[in-house]
Formats: sequence, structure tokens, C-alpha cells
Amino acid sequence: MNIVINGEPKVVHTEGLQDVLHELGYQNKVIVTALNGHFVSEPNRQQIQLKEGDKVEVLAPMQGG
Repeated sequence: MNIVINGEPKVVHTEGLQDVLHELGYQNKVIVTALNGHFVSEPNRQQIQLKEGDKVEVLAPMQGG
């Protein structure tokens, strides 16, 4: 399935948002996600099924001062 991750086209082999994040190497990382411009909380990621062309944003918190 073709989706867009952080502005980059990607081909993924799973449809669940949580599964796609694991497929792309984000497991065990602290991240924030959005699907088509809408925030998706961590507990809800397992319930979200992606569709062709969906846009996913994955952000990691930054440290600094």
C-alpha cells in the first residue's frame, strides 16, 4: 500500500497504524503521530486502519534549551 510518511512516499505491507510504525522501525520509541492532519494518541494507534494515500506524520520530542 502506498502512503506518505513525513512527506515521503512509502510502500508498506501492513494496514494498521501501529503495525506500520513497527514496520518502519519506530517500535519502543517515544513519538507523536498524526493521520491526515489529526492527532492520533498512542492508545488509539492499534485501532487505526490506514488507506491508500493516507498521510502520516511521526514526530519525536527534542531535548535542548
